[in-house]
Amino acid sequence: MADPISAVLVPIHRDGYRFIALFGFLTLLAFLILPPLFGWLGVILTLWCAYFFRDPPRVTPLYDGFVIAPADGVISAIETVAPPPELDLPATPVTRISIFMNVFDVHVNRAPCHGRVARMAYVAGKFLNASLDKASADNERQALTLEMPGGTRIGVVQIAGLIARRIIAFAGPGDQLRAGQRFGLIRFGSRVDVYLPPGQNAQAIIGQRTIAGETVLADLTAERPPLEGLIS
Repeated sequence: MADPISAVLVPIHRDGYRFIALFGFLTLLAFLILPPLFGWLGVILTLWCAYFFRDPPRVTPLYDGFVIAPADGVISAIETVAPPPELDLPATPVTRISIFMNVFDVHVNRAPCHGRVARMAYVAGKFLNASLDKASADNERQALTLEMPGGTRIGVVQIAGLIARRIIAFAGPGDQLRAGQRFGLIRFGSRVDVYLPPGQNAQAIIGQRTIAGETVLADLTAERPPLEGLIS
């Protein structure tokens, strides 16, 4: 049985420490020089900041053909499109799975599979609402191409959103990542796109909530039609 205390007091990613400290300092000032209401609002914002930067442990299913969700959030779109040029993948249309993260989701991103970072490219851009389709082409983004042990390549693109102003990479070109390994973080609301290999269908559905490092998005070892879902 899981420890209820550890379920609430999850680890905080180190990138969040300075933001939590800043929020705490401003809250202290608010209590000293402003009416109490502003101080208590600061307390709420400081707690939210700590919550935003949480980095809970995950249990990743280890299977060579699985593509695992790189982000917590909701699948906002599953489309057949040509990969963006920064991934340096063939222009053949493939399945793209988009996961939208709101400001209450965990924003630490995890590798969707075992593989080597074959390419990594940063693209400056706008800060449109990440749920919009055109955000994939117009927004600031960080693209990674992962080459699996057998040579199959998968594209992963971190996209900044309306509030996000910084994409942080934990990995670099040539690094070997294992499935579920942390590879980046986006502040403070964003989206991650996954580009499957040609001919592969998503085993996930629009509206499904994903857990980074745990939810299976596709199985590259099985030829299956796109997954259908039922709202109940």
